[in-house]
Amino acid sequence: MFYRENGQFKTSYRADQQIFPILQDRIAIGLIVAAAFVAVPLLASDYLFQAILIPFVIMSLAALGVNILVGYCGQISLGSGAFMAVGAYGAYNFFMRIPGMPLIPALILGGLCATLFGILFGLPSLRVKGLYLAVATLAAQFFSDWMFLRIKWFTLDSPSGSVSVSNLQVFGLPIESAVSKYLLSLGILAVVALLAKNLVRSAIGREWMAIRDMDVAAAVIGIRPMYAKLSAFAVSSFIIGVSGALWAFVYLGAWEPAAFSVDQSFRLLFMVIIGGLGSIMGSFFGAAFIVVLPIALNQFLPALLGIFGIRISTAGTSHAELMIFGGLIVWFLIVEPHGLAKLWSTGKQKLRLWPFPH
Repeated sequence: MFYRENGQFKTSYRADQQIFPILQDRIAIGLIVAAAFVAVPLLASDYLFQAILIPFVIMSLAALGVNILVGYCGQISLGSGAFMAVGAYGAYNFFMRIPGMPLIPALILGGLCATLFGILFGLPSLRVKGLYLAVATLAAQFFSDWMFLRIKWFTLDSPSGSVSVSNLQVFGLPIESAVSKYLLSLGILAVVALLAKNLVRSAIGREWMAIRDMDVAAAVIGIRPMYAKLSAFAVSSFIIGVSGALWAFVYLGAWEPAAFSVDQSFRLLFMVIIGGLGSIMGSFFGAAFIVVLPIALNQFLPALLGIFGIRISTAGTSHAELMIFGGLIVWFLIVEPHGLAKLWSTGKQKLRLWPFPH
């Protein structure tokens, strides 16, 4: 009854094509953004920032990049961890080798390095698709693991292969506390999410979706498959590269190539599948599911089993967490293959008609 469009008239094409055409959506999004930027920094603890909020924000950014490639353009990729690694090590080299390099330009340059890397390994998409393309992008993951582990130039000749950053600043403000790291990551996420939402609604976004639905028909109506696919790889790799640089600089602080292993690629792909393919909102849902659920299971599963008199060890909790996590992924794929974003969209549609059945 409260989620209605009664009386909300559109008098221009601009008003009809805005991102949130319903007033209630605009109010809700405004309140959520205000709470994220104002209320959360005032109320959340350092543990909440380090364990949940910062990983969630950065992983949402990475899932956003993966969703552009996999969800909107239909190009299956298993090399997202490699793009994150290239962004992290690219930003690290610019930050350390150039005296006085600001943090934000270093992150952008790291994203551009990932863009070039993504275009290079996106070239097979011009000839192959489906499982063959997934294997081709998986080669990028193995190549990046070897490159950053064996070529010492990327790690500034570090004997252990581990690198670290310190004294981060943005516009003269130190990025040391958990709140400052969270606000930096959230600010970048908000800007990139807004740009990505407008991009997928533009002509190039419609080209990506045409290639995803049927590339032969898209080519017949004048869409260039080479331009559409490589541009999707470029945009996706840039966003994933920036998220990888944030993951390394802001969340980890010190890292090695194992931090961006193939497990990270699968986690990002699961985020997109569970959250919803071809949905900006689904990227946030999937990231929340992947980041929050393991922590929640680890915290509450022993207490829940204790009610029934069952004691479980730490190792048993870890194994049960993986089993429940995998079972929920399979359940989502069977029951709602379009992800959490589809459930959210269905709920909104029902609210627009409630309490009437038609």
